[in-house]
Amino acid sequence: MALTQTLSTPRPVEWVKQVAIVVGASLFVALCARVTVPLPTPVPLTLQNFGVLLVGLVLGSRRGFAALALYLAEGASGLPVFNPLGIGGVAQLLGPTGGFLLAYPFVAGLAGWIMEHGRRTFARAVFAATAAEVVLFAGGVGWLLVLTHSVSQAFRIGLYWFMFAEVIKVMAAAAMAIRIRREPRVHA
Repeated sequence: MALTQTLSTPRPVEWVKQVAIVVGASLFVALCARVTVPLPTPVPLTLQNFGVLLVGLVLGSRRGFAALALYLAEGASGLPVFNPLGIGGVAQLLGPTGGFLLAYPFVAGLAGWIMEHGRRTFARAVFAATAAEVVLFAGGVGWLLVLTHSVSQAFRIGLYWFMFAEVIKVMAAAAMAIRIRREPRVHA
C-alpha cells in the first residue's frame, strides 16, 4: 500500500517545480502585455496573445490553462499584469478587452491539447496556435458584440486591425515552441 501511494503521489520537490513553472508562465504573459502598441480602437495591439500561445504550446493543456487562469486572478486582484493602457483589475475584464482576456486559459489549453495529441512538428504547432486563435477571437469579438451591439463594429474593433500581426505571432510562437521542446524536455 505504501509503495502504491509513493508511486502515485508527486514528490514535494516536483510539485514545487510545477507550481514555479505555472507562476513563471503567468509572469511571462504579464511581461508580454507590457509590449503594447496603441491603435485607434479600444483594443491595443500587444504581445499577450503571443505569450498565451507560447505558454500553451510549450507547457501543454493543463499547465497552460492553469498559468492563464492564474494570470487572470492576478489581474483581477489588481496586480499590474494586464496591458498598461487598460484600467486594470476586474474592470479590465469587463471592458473591451475582457472577451480576449477571459478566453486566455481556453486558448492556452487548446493549443497545449493539440500539441499533446500528435507529433510535435512545426506544422502541428502552427495548426494548434491557429485553432487557439480562433477561440481567442471568438471570445474577444463575441464580447465586443455584446458591448457594441454591432457585428460590423465588433469585427472592426476586435479583428481587422490584428490579422497581420496575429499571423506573425502564430508563426513565431510555433517556431519558438518547437525549438524549446527540442531543448531539454519540460515534463507535462
